[in-house]
Amino acid sequence: MDGVRAQRSRAVLVLASLCALAGACRERPGGEGALDARETKAIGQIESTLGVKFKIRPRLELRSRDSVRAYLLRQFDKEKTREQFAGEEAAYKAFGLIPDTMNLRALYLSVLEEQIAGYYDPETKVLYVVQGLPDEVVGATIPHELVHALQDQYANLDSLLKSLPTTDDDRAAAVQAVVEGQANYVYLLINAGGAENFATRLPGGWDQLREATRQSISAYPRLAAAPMTIQEELLFPYLSGAEFARNFSQRNPGKMPLADVPASTEQLMHPSAFFGGVRDAPTQVTLPAIPEPIYSNDLGEFGVRLFLGQHLHDSDSNAAIRAASGWDGDRYVVYRAPGGVAVAWATVWDTPVDAAEFVTAAVDAMQMRYHGTAKNEDGARDVTGQGRVVRLVQREIDGRDVVLFTDVPAAATSSALDIGRVRLGP
Repeated sequence: MDGVRAQRSRAVLVLASLCALAGACRERPGGEGALDARETKAIGQIESTLGVKFKIRPRLELRSRDSVRAYLLRQFDKEKTREQFAGEEAAYKAFGLIPDTMNLRALYLSVLEEQIAGYYDPETKVLYVVQGLPDEVVGATIPHELVHALQDQYANLDSLLKSLPTTDDDRAAAVQAVVEGQANYVYLLINAGGAENFATRLPGGWDQLREATRQSISAYPRLAAAPMTIQEELLFPYLSGAEFARNFSQRNPGKMPLADVPASTEQLMHPSAFFGGVRDAPTQVTLPAIPEPIYSNDLGEFGVRLFLGQHLHDSDSNAAIRAASGWDGDRYVVYRAPGGVAVAWATVWDTPVDAAEFVTAAVDAMQMRYHGTAKNEDGARDVTGQGRVVRLVQREIDGRDVVLFTDVPAAATSSALDIGRVRLGP
């Protein structure tokens, strides 16, 4: 189910690599005549695995790679998607997640052209499979996309995804992970012969899945050449989303997860934050108006982890994971300042210790990014280097621990936002 939110689109690489780990990629008879039989078999396996019946049999059609590319272009060229890409590209560059010369839209299109094997379109209610693919990839794609068709029959994917606010990337990432994660998890169970065989097929569990999937990226040149942030964003729905699907199915057998979805990547990644009775809802952060804004959104716990991992040069490090945990809400704005682009970013933390740990990790990360020097200045932590000034200020607002991170050109001398103007709540 690709292209509905182009910046969060999936890579079939993940599906193929997990298929191989589960021992599923065996040659089967190819050709159009075999598609109906495969679909019939996959429908039965999905219904048996989930305990949920298809209301109608989904339609399956073959499509040329050119027609799939045209579909992706149509999605990318919708006005809101273009605006989202431009804003997200500015934010990624401001946070140092992609090179300043990179065109984010072109990168995603290139990667997806390399990876895409099929998609379920919730608008047409049709499952499309690319013609001429290796037989084992087709055999992996059909059940995965059929799960999306089943989700659509119970939750209306088109309405769900279109209802997501473009100003809450964290929630969008969590919902996308539920959608893709359930499809991946069901596929893994089917090809492992059921949940009871899953541990035997994958004795290393989820850690083995993550490591093997990352290693398999080298077989796909465009994805392998993409920045770490892009790779991790494409992997996130399939790995963390599958873990959420496992936790959900263990607690809610015979039910679908899209009627009540996580509100944040924190809830998605930490079972206690979603399934623990009282959910850990993210705190809403409101920033005051800033002159010449370019883009505003949130990162969420997963985004904070990516940001720290990128600059600490350790995408899956304990340091980045530990410093991002305790996140409880955030909001940033990228804006024009004297001398260039600036960032003002307010984060909320569960405890003073969590906030202080984030400050320490962020200072280390910015020293590495700008090859700068750090010092304490007026109760703040400053990093200066390469014509930039980064400042981190930790304060209590309405009884909550808040950190204001600002990154401005040295010519700006100060940020357009101070922590006293940050408000919690709508």
